[in-house]
Amino acid sequence: MEREIIKIDEDLCNGCGVCIPSCHEGALQIIDGKARLISDLMCDGLGACLNHCPQDAMTIEKREAEPYDEVKVITLMVKKGKNTVVAHLKHLKDHNETVFLKQAVQYLKENEDNMEFSIDDVIRELHKPIVSVMNNPQGVGCPGSQPKSIERPTVMTPIGGCPGSQARTIDRDTIKPEGAQYAGDAPSELRQWPVQMHLVNPMAPYFRDADMVLAADCVAFAMGDFHSKFLKGRSVGIACPKLDNGQETYVQKLIQMIDMAKINTLTVAIMQVPCCGGLLQMAKTAVAQAKRKIPLKLAVISIEGEVLKEEWI
Repeated sequence: MEREIIKIDEDLCNGCGVCIPSCHEGALQIIDGKARLISDLMCDGLGACLNHCPQDAMTIEKREAEPYDEVKVITLMVKKGKNTVVAHLKHLKDHNETVFLKQAVQYLKENEDNMEFSIDDVIRELHKPIVSVMNNPQGVGCPGSQPKSIERPTVMTPIGGCPGSQARTIDRDTIKPEGAQYAGDAPSELRQWPVQMHLVNPMAPYFRDADMVLAADCVAFAMGDFHSKFLKGRSVGIACPKLDNGQETYVQKLIQMIDMAKINTLTVAIMQVPCCGGLLQMAKTAVAQAKRKIPLKLAVISIEGEVLKEEWI
């Protein structure tokens, strides 16, 4: 049958392997130093791996291919555990692949006795909403990641859950009076909490009408002046395009930040290593899919902490 399926440009592929974790179906492997599509049956053609290729070596083509087999895929995924199964089902749900989704859920129900996790837990994770304090004052969902604005030095009592993940806005102008000088260590410019992309709520107040920096995890460790150079006056999200799971969620959150929170600009700060390019691809995808158009800037940081490139793209 003719259908959409992944195509890999071997001349562009450098075998970095960034695409492998994003293909939950297991259709990709690194063989002889190149990413290879090992089975038409396991490639759904939805392109979850596209956003993670720093070399732009992956595209979707329409060609004769064996039909995608959801039952075969979900059978292999069950062995990888609940989190992988949930990520796969969310991927199908996000792309409105209702037929495949029903097939997968039916398989899980029929084989639950042979699984190490509960189908009910999977369904709850699949339908878990993104909740914010603004429209959910009772704190349903994960209380530890609920967004909340605070005026320092006022101390807020956490709603519950893990206080270390309690979302808040940090008023730097209150902490540092105008004209104050720092003789020693440079001050922090962080204006929010949390910062990791899986934890941030795209509708938190600190993203509204803000300039945002999306930074690779390693950037702040490499740059001694990261706070003054990139973080000052901005909201922030951090992520690792090589190691983080569920990166499709990052793209959706960025789209919400652009269309609903109405961020003004997005700066992507990445390291010079090839695998970091996946973060830029996520941002490009979000900007392209969002209804609003915003400026996108790229900053590339060397291992030594120098800014190698800074340009609007």
